[in-house]
Amino acid sequence: MKRFLKNILEACANGLVSFSRAFGRQAWLVFLFILGLTITVLKPTAALSQTKLNDIQGHWAQPCIEQLTQRQILRGYPDGTFKPNAPVTRAEFAAMLGSAFPDAPAVRTGGKFGDVPTNFWASEAIRKAYQAGFIAGYPGGVFQPNQKIPRVQALVSLASGLKYVATQPTVETLNGAFADASGIPDYAKGAIAAATEKQLVVNYPNVRTLNPNQLASRGDVAAFLCQATETTALVPSQYIAKVGSSSSDQAKTELRGVWLTNIDSNVLFSSQSVTDAIGRLQELNFNTLYPTVWNWGYTLYPSQVAEKATGKAVRLVTPLDAKLNPDLGTQGRDMLKEMISQGHQAGMRVIPWFEFGLMAPADSELAKRHPDWLTNRRDGSKIKKDDPKNPIHDRVLLNPFKPEVQQFIQDLVVEVVSNYDVDGIQLDDHFGLPSEFGYDAYTVQLYKQEHQGKAPPTDPQDAEWVRWRANKITDFLGKLFRAIKDRKNDVIISVSPNPQKDSYQFFLADWATWERRGFVEELIVQIYRDNFNTFIKELEQPELKAAKSHIPTGIGILSGLKNKPVSLSQIQQQVEAVRQRGFAGVSFFFYETLWNNASESSNQRQQVFRLIFPMPAKSPEISLVEEEELAS
Repeated sequence: MKRFLKNILEACANGLVSFSRAFGRQAWLVFLFILGLTITVLKPTAALSQTKLNDIQGHWAQPCIEQLTQRQILRGYPDGTFKPNAPVTRAEFAAMLGSAFPDAPAVRTGGKFGDVPTNFWASEAIRKAYQAGFIAGYPGGVFQPNQKIPRVQALVSLASGLKYVATQPTVETLNGAFADASGIPDYAKGAIAAATEKQLVVNYPNVRTLNPNQLASRGDVAAFLCQATETTALVPSQYIAKVGSSSSDQAKTELRGVWLTNIDSNVLFSSQSVTDAIGRLQELNFNTLYPTVWNWGYTLYPSQVAEKATGKAVRLVTPLDAKLNPDLGTQGRDMLKEMISQGHQAGMRVIPWFEFGLMAPADSELAKRHPDWLTNRRDGSKIKKDDPKNPIHDRVLLNPFKPEVQQFIQDLVVEVVSNYDVDGIQLDDHFGLPSEFGYDAYTVQLYKQEHQGKAPPTDPQDAEWVRWRANKITDFLGKLFRAIKDRKNDVIISVSPNPQKDSYQFFLADWATWERRGFVEELIVQIYRDNFNTFIKELEQPELKAAKSHIPTGIGILSGLKNKPVSLSQIQQQVEAVRQRGFAGVSFFFYETLWNNASESSNQRQQVFRLIFPMPAKSPEISLVEEEELAS
C-alpha cells in the first residue's frame, strides 16, 4: 500500500506543471480534490489502526488495552504493535494522563521545567499534568522527561491527581494487601494505601506482590488507567489488589467438590435420592456440588430455551437408559431447585455443570431440528464416535462460530443464572471443538473474509488455523462471561477442562488464555491419570502453576467409571499430591463411584473419605468484579 501511494505521488509530481498548463487552474484544483479523496480512502483511519494491535493477543491486559486504544487514551506504534511489556517514560505517562483526564481541573500554576523546551513533543501534556496535581518535578527545576517511571510513582501520581485519601489505617492496609509492603517508600505509603482502597492497584502475575520499584510497563499503566477511569470489568479481577486480601485464611479453606450426573447413576432421578446424597456428602465434609444441567441435547431443569429449540423442556433420563420412562423424575419437581435449596441448607455451594457444552447426540431433537447449527470435518462428515461399537454414542458438534449457536448456549446459561439462586456455572471440557472440525461452509467463509479470500489450511493441526479457531472460542467465552455478569455479578464462572496442551491443540479450548483474560474465576483441571508419575507431571505444568497463583485452582480426580474402578489408595495418593503442591482442592468424577462400582465396599470407601476430609472446610474465596463496576 505504501509503495502504491508513493508511485501515485511521484507520478503526480512529475506531471503537475504540464497538467496545470494544459487544463488551467480550475482543473488543477479539481485534480487536487480527487487526489485528496484517494489518499483519504487508502489511508487507514487512526481509530482502525489503533484497535488492530498485533502483539497483545493473549496478554493479560488485552481487553483493557483494546478499550483504551479505541477511546484513544492510549495509542499503538506505526508498525501495529503496542509493546505491552515496554517501560513508560515520565513524558509518555504525562501524555497518557492528559488523554485519560482531559478535563482535570488545575490546582496550581506553573509546570515549566528547564529540561522540557516548549517545542518538546510532550511539553503541554507535562504542564497540564503538573497543574492538575498528577505529577511533580525534581529539585533544580527539572522534570527528567525521558526517565522511566517505576510502578510506585505511577500509582502515587494517579492517587494524587485523583485526590484519593486513605480512610483506613495505612500500615494495616498495606501489610494486608502486599507481601512486599516493606519495600514501599515512606513518601508513597499513604497514596498507595488510598489507591488500594479504590482498587486502583493491579499486580500481575501475583496480586500480593506490588513490586513498587519495578519499572511500570505499558500493560501495567493501561490496567491502572482502566481502573482509574472506571473502565472496569476489563482488568482480570484476580490481579486487582484489595484491602484485607491477606492469605492467612487460605489454610482454612479447601475445595471439596463432586460432579453429579445422570449417566450410570440415578442420584438425580428422585427427590429422596438428592436428599440422601447431599446428607452423605455433608457428613463427609464436602462443600461444593456440580450437578449436570445440560447433556444429551436436553436440559435437566425446566427450560423454556430448550423447549423452544428441541420441543422438550426437561429430561433427566439419558437415551442410554432405554428401559426407563423418559419422563422419570420430572413430574412435579425441579431437580435443580431441590439441589440448590438443600445444598445451601447444608452449607454447600451449588454450581450447575453444562456437561455437554457444544456437543449433542447425532439423533437428538436438537441436531434434527437445527442441522444448520452443526459443523463438520474437511470431508463433510459430522459424526464424532465415542464408542464405535455403540451407535447411540454418535455425537455431533454445534458450531461455536455461528451467532445462532452462541445465542442458544448463552440463553441456556443466562436462563439458569436468572431463574435460580446458583453460586456459579461451570463449563465442561466440551466448551471447545475437536480440532478436525470447523470446515463447514459458514466457518470457511468467515475465515476467508479475514484472510483475503484464502481458504483454511487442509491440515486441521495447522498452527495458525488452530489459533484462529481457538481465538474465536475465547471471544465467545468473553461474551458469555459479560452476559452472566450483566445479569448477576456474584455468580462465578468455573471451568473444568483437560490439561492445557491437549485442551488447546485437540479441542481448541485455550483455557490458559481464558484464565489470563479474567474469564475464569475458578479452574478445575481434569487430570484423570492412573500412572502417578504422569499425574505429578501434569500438576507441574507451568500454565497450571500460573493459574494457581491467580485464582482458586483445583484438580479433577477420577474416582471411577462404571467399568473402571479406581482404588482408594490411588485416590488418597492423588489428593495428597494436590495438597502438597498448594492447589485449592479437588473435585471427584463422579458421585456414584465415590462409594460404588469399586473393589472396596461402600462403607470402606466412606470411611477413607472421613480420613481424607476429617474436618469441615470453607470453599475458597473467589474475587468477583463488583456489580457497580460492571454497570459502569
